[in-house]
Amino acid sequence: MRIYEELFIAKPDAPDEEVDAFIEQMKTTVSNAGGTVDKVEKWGKRKLAYKVDRYREGAYVLVQFTAGPETVKEFERRLRVSDLVIKFLTVRIDETLKRLEKRKKDRDKRAHRKSIAAPASPQPSVAQQMMGEGAPAPAMPGLPKETPKEAPAPAPAPAPKEA
Repeated sequence: MRIYEELFIAKPDAPDEEVDAFIEQMKTTVSNAGGTVDKVEKWGKRKLAYKVDRYREGAYVLVQFTAGPETVKEFERRLRVSDLVIKFLTVRIDETLKRLEKRKKDRDKRAHRKSIAAPASPQPSVAQQMMGEGAPAPAMPGLPKETPKEAPAPAPAPAPKEA
């Protein structure tokens, strides 16, 4: 069984009762063929991108169902011969759902690896480094590293000569 989305556009001047009856007829067609209707969304009347027959707008209906390819052929045949429908489109979405699920698993794996490899102690912020808190700031590139040394003891001053 495969998952399909069927989007069809009904005539805008058709009453809602007639569109609802047609949707129920299509549901029974899928159910009788051994499939299941997952969801039905009525999007309402929308303006079309271009003139279809003599209509500038249409009532959009989206039906998502799980069925075999024979059922889709029958579904499309009924849409084609119906006077109520002016356009329709069928899309198989089970492969897309599998691909999205695989991407989600890969993303979760990367996030898990990243959380394991994260450092245990937080690094001091730039402001803390500038204020001298936390770890010492790194040396500037190109300058020799200074190591802390003990200051040499000052040499004793020479005694004044008497003449």
